[in-house]
Amino acid sequence: VQLQASGGGLVQTGGSLRLTCAASGLTFRLYAMAWFRQAPGKEREFVSTIKRSGSLTNYGDSVKGRFTISRDNAKNMVYLQMNSLKPEDTAVYYCAARYYGASYNQNDYSLWGQGTLVTVSS
Repeated sequence: VQLQASGGGLVQTGGSLRLTCAASGLTFRLYAMAWFRQAPGKEREFVSTIKRSGSLTNYGDSVKGRFTISRDNAKNMVYLQMNSLKPEDTAVYYCAARYYGASYNQNDYSLWGQGTLVTVSS
């Protein structure tokens, strides 16, 4: 089982990035997916989650209205479109998978990708 996150990079304030997480070795449609992030010197925090069918999404307060999570069950992929980026969005972003139900709690997720670094310059 593997989750491979990609798409991070350096972007200016107000810019956009699209993160991608490719899943393999699991029945993807049975897993809720989520993105978390960890900024330097801070604890990992919830960013967004999406249900197995993609019918319901949730976001952390700091990213609501700017980030959009989506998934393609045919391709075993989950995406995070990040717009209007701010310096405080700088972090390593991790995708995670949880069998069956979505959750805000990182401790509920058993499968994690390696992370992709997003740096937003001011």
